[in-house]
Amino acid sequence: MTANHSEQSPRFQFDEESNFRAGANIKVVGIGGGGGNAVNRMIDAGITGVEFLVANTDIQALSRSSASHKIQIGAKITKGLGAGAQPDIGRQAAIEDTNQIIECLGEADMVFITAGLGGGTGTGAAPVIASLAKEAGALVVGVVTTPFKFEGRKRRRYAEEGLRNLKGCVDTVITISNEKLRDTVAEKTPITEAFSLADDVLLNAVEGISNLINKPGFINLDFADVRTIMAEKGVAIMGCGTASGENRGIMAAQQAISSPLLEDASINGARAVLFNIVGGPDMTMDEIDEAAELIQEACDEDAEIIFGTVLDEKLTGSISITVIATDFPTRSGQLAQDGLESTSTVATFPTHMRSSASPMVDQPSSQPGEHHPHARSLEQNKPKQQHANRWRTPDKISSETVTRHQPDRLDLHAYQKQVRKLNFHSSAGSNSATPEDYEYVDVSVMPKNNGEMPNDDINVPAYLKKLREKYDNLRK
Repeated sequence: MTANHSEQSPRFQFDEESNFRAGANIKVVGIGGGGGNAVNRMIDAGITGVEFLVANTDIQALSRSSASHKIQIGAKITKGLGAGAQPDIGRQAAIEDTNQIIECLGEADMVFITAGLGGGTGTGAAPVIASLAKEAGALVVGVVTTPFKFEGRKRRRYAEEGLRNLKGCVDTVITISNEKLRDTVAEKTPITEAFSLADDVLLNAVEGISNLINKPGFINLDFADVRTIMAEKGVAIMGCGTASGENRGIMAAQQAISSPLLEDASINGARAVLFNIVGGPDMTMDEIDEAAELIQEACDEDAEIIFGTVLDEKLTGSISITVIATDFPTRSGQLAQDGLESTSTVATFPTHMRSSASPMVDQPSSQPGEHHPHARSLEQNKPKQQHANRWRTPDKISSETVTRHQPDRLDLHAYQKQVRKLNFHSSAGSNSATPEDYEYVDVSVMPKNNGEMPNDDINVPAYLKKLREKYDNLRK
């Protein structure tokens, strides 16, 4: 019996559009003014393979956006006038328009949350939008900037709080320090050019990861590889490097593993690393091997490493490398999880006040200004699960250690006046103290209101009052 080819052939046909998806669905959400500016720069750079959205409380800022999807949040509570640098207003605004946000996120496989921390909308709304994306099943990556020091303590404090909140809602977060711009640009560099450096890191992060997923290669990487490296990993280091000429592979790799604008600019100790090497037809196996070896040497010896290679004729004569490193151990003296350098100061207290009412210290430090081994380590309170959602518990102090940079000291005379004012007596019955009686104490372990430092960062009178109350209770 002769088979009827015309009748059988439909069995082997398929509707390509309905059976296959054209790669991962990647969306970039710029939140607030800083996030919106970053998205505009990405669009101007011609990044492809991603969909851009912006969300803002400021209707004027939204009107200036080049994004195809614009979400006005909090219209009822802000009247389109912005969040007034109040993160709580930004948070409420995002909650007000939850349904609209969910609709715009759609069925995204991966969502980038980009924002400038320290203001109102970006700081407050970013964790809310990230949570919605994560609940929908997307891989969520935060790419955020932190303020300049000259922007003030309050703004930096908002940024620290916002970053902690964001970490509880994303898989991975990449933090870019605006303060480090001061160390990387010339003195007379225009401010617009300086800020564009931070935007370039945001751009490279999105473009680099998008290319990893969407560009086919000889050793291919896909979305599943990216998810393996970035899902539930906390802090991430992401870097890109391009070099030409002699030793171009090594030079590109070195650039990729150390970006001066990233808060923690080294991949040393990373336990999960993904990198992609892109070059022209003239790229050699030796160059790939040299670059890969340099990257692997910087990681933990047992790190999970996934890599790919892509040939791109446009890169003839040069090599470009993208590295994503995650799953870092907490490093002593660094905010490996917080991503922000602390500006905490060191306070001084008399030795006779260090009774059971003040169990912070045991022995004096011989080198003021450094990490004090006698101070109670905040690492003791670190949860067993590295990625536990501890940042959303307001009544607990962060479990991370603190980096110090030539800390200030409280004025001795002013401190003695506060002791006298509170009538806080030592066991010897005297409220006087000499400089020799004082020792350095890490104020990062001082009592905090709902897990946060007081408004003036070091509320000494309130702290002394608390000590006195504990002391009086012990005497009863």
